[in-house]
Amino acid sequence: MSIHVAFTPLGLVPADVAGRTVVVVDVLRATTSMVTALYHRARAVIVAADSDDATRLAQALDRRELLLAGERHCVKIPGFDLGNSPLEMTAERVGGKSLVMTTTNGTRALLATTGAHEVLVAAGVNLSAVGIRIADALATGRDVVILCAGRENGFGMDDAYLAGRLVVASMGGRRSRKGLNDSAIVSVDLVRRYGDRIDRALALSMAGRELVRLGFGQDLAAAAAVDSCPIVPTYQDRRVTLPVEHA
Repeated sequence: MSIHVAFTPLGLVPADVAGRTVVVVDVLRATTSMVTALYHRARAVIVAADSDDATRLAQALDRRELLLAGERHCVKIPGFDLGNSPLEMTAERVGGKSLVMTTTNGTRALLATTGAHEVLVAAGVNLSAVGIRIADALATGRDVVILCAGRENGFGMDDAYLAGRLVVASMGGRRSRKGLNDSAIVSVDLVRRYGDRIDRALALSMAGRELVRLGFGQDLAAAAAVDSCPIVPTYQDRRVTLPVEHA
């Protein structure tokens, strides 16, 4: 059994995820927003490749029960109902609705998981719950890939740190590096540097600094609220949903 971390979907091929449990992370902000929306009783998040794809998908659904959500370069897409802030994903706004969402990095990562045995959606807000699911997968002998959305096909410290937290959580505090690829070891080393200070790791990342510059600083606090949404959404056939027992 092994845990591999991929810092970006770039170059990922179906063989890299085939038969494995894949955990997708875009802590700033797509997976945080998705988990928050589902925790607040959104019915589903439908993943779109871009704004045109989102509009096309929306046209095939009942617009009265649907919200278009997404951003490009952190800013809400013109004409969409919501951006990509977890603070927008309130029960009053999203409860009972389905969201069609496209983002700069996170939705691209989800779309890259074709062929996986299962795909889990992870963020700081559901860290411990996902860590347990990773441990369960490893216990059955299944390999795990933690796929970071990254930043425009490059490394993102925010996602790498969260990946390290997931590795540590799934290992129950053990320090063995057996079964970890180099990226997983680097991610764990980031956790050793910042410890439990997820707020500091996010704030110092390029993504975090950009969000603060654009006036989304409060989103960092929401993303750093560890275990505030203790659910584990799954992704299949373009839909992020909750298992029946949590729905």
